[in-house]
Amino acid sequence: MKNPAHVAATVYVPRDSAARSVGADEVVEALQRAATRGDFALDVVRNGSRGMLWLEPMVEVVTPRGRVGYGPVTAEDVDALLAAGMLDGADHPLRLGLVDELPWLARQTRVTFARVGVIDPLSTQDYVEHGGLAGLRAALDMTPADVVAEVTESGLRGRGGAGFPAGIKWKTVLDCADELKFVCCNADEGDSGTFADRMVMEGDPFLLIEGMTIAAHAVGASEGYLYIRSEYPDAIATMRGAIEVAREHGWLGRSILGSALDFDLHVRVGAGAYICGEETSMLESLEGKRGTVRAKPPIPAIEGLFGRPTVVNNVLTLTTVPVVLANGAKAYQDLGVGRSRGTQVFQLGGNIARGGIVETAFGITLRELIEDYGGGTRSGRPLRTAQVGGPLGAYLPTSMFDLPMDYEAFAEAGAMLGHGGIVVFDDSVDMAAQARFAMEFCAEESCGKCTPCRVGSVRGVEVIDKIVAGTHRDENLALLEDLCDLMTDGSLCAMGGLTPMPVRSALTHFPDDFLGGRRLLDIQAVQPIQPVQAIQPVQAIQPVRASGARTEGTA
Repeated sequence: MKNPAHVAATVYVPRDSAARSVGADEVVEALQRAATRGDFALDVVRNGSRGMLWLEPMVEVVTPRGRVGYGPVTAEDVDALLAAGMLDGADHPLRLGLVDELPWLARQTRVTFARVGVIDPLSTQDYVEHGGLAGLRAALDMTPADVVAEVTESGLRGRGGAGFPAGIKWKTVLDCADELKFVCCNADEGDSGTFADRMVMEGDPFLLIEGMTIAAHAVGASEGYLYIRSEYPDAIATMRGAIEVAREHGWLGRSILGSALDFDLHVRVGAGAYICGEETSMLESLEGKRGTVRAKPPIPAIEGLFGRPTVVNNVLTLTTVPVVLANGAKAYQDLGVGRSRGTQVFQLGGNIARGGIVETAFGITLRELIEDYGGGTRSGRPLRTAQVGGPLGAYLPTSMFDLPMDYEAFAEAGAMLGHGGIVVFDDSVDMAAQARFAMEFCAEESCGKCTPCRVGSVRGVEVIDKIVAGTHRDENLALLEDLCDLMTDGSLCAMGGLTPMPVRSALTHFPDDFLGGRRLLDIQAVQPIQPVQAIQPVQAIQPVRASGARTEGTA
């Protein structure tokens, strides 16, 4: 290996959970060992992931031309890469080119994810230099009512799945006379195939803090809670570290940025119940109770946490707010189609060749996302279906892949966008088994408070089993339809109310799979995906460096 003596180089290696699960920490250790042997200074910055998960761990080297990417890199590749001149951006089979110019990334419209993968997540200097706090500063120069009006005018809708206009929810809380109000962020990201909340918390945590602080100013809240599921140890550690740093720099606490705003933020960890993704169940859990759904009314905006007016928004909703305030409502509203304004962070998962994060304006088609960005199936077999919107979303056949990603267009087609998760299946999938899984999942995750969800899901599994077995098929198909109607109309929340959606879509688009079970296809064996290795949570505050340190700015 050639000796680049005393050459100082900056290298970015993600600390994102996905990258760590496939060896990013080991790559850092190999770089550090090489730096020690080669007698050269190496500044290793642990950034978030750019979202190209099939290329992780992706190493980025800062060069005069820009950041050059290499990936996927293993610890065993490091010496050969250094010998080939990686620190100068030299050619190598793993060289990807200038990261910002990679077509997969360059074609996106990154608004919420603009800094993710670009900065050190816990560097206040990086955050401010890349536009951080601009939204909060703009908001603090406005009255609360004007902030609410700006968010309303932008057309921002809740990204947690319901798509309810954020500005209307905020105005309801603002109009409440109660002196004690709360802002709660629901980061209980439990939908299958979703990981955007985790990635933005791990890659740009100050953005969420800024968004929650703007919400506090807008509605008159003095305290906020961030509810994260326990399966996200890295996100928990990163957010706790970012909150500590924010307090030190006057971004949280009393007189934020020299203003009259007092607001503090706390992390609370949930036990992993899917039902706590529903806002009232989350509030019950925050109060120290079992996570069960509350009847509405009253709505949380009027009687929420501890009976007080409460803003409850998803991570992606709150992390979009600073951009809306910084650039103005019109700039955000100019993106998107119809009533679906701005961008959505789509998450490509399942049997897909290029899984990861795609942020783009509403209106892109499902086919563009799956085939152009995703590259089709990982197995190489033909596409058969995609489930959009989590485990309770509809299964869409390839004939519907030209459907635009738009709340209203999906609702009209009997589907939902949900949190933006897209799980892809090839032609070997058994759709009767998938329909059964929806009912089984509901039975497992139901809070048990209402009979249609608690009992209906169990009966649903039994009825589907009878249909597949050929037992009184017509009668049981009619019974299943009645059961779906009952669950949709009678359940207290979306858990039971949406469970019929995947079942009905499977029956409608893939009826043959219910005729005695789908015959297993004679398919060639596909190389199995390697299991994810166990990882330890990252340290809360200190970024990993091989040598040297970068100073932190104070906004």
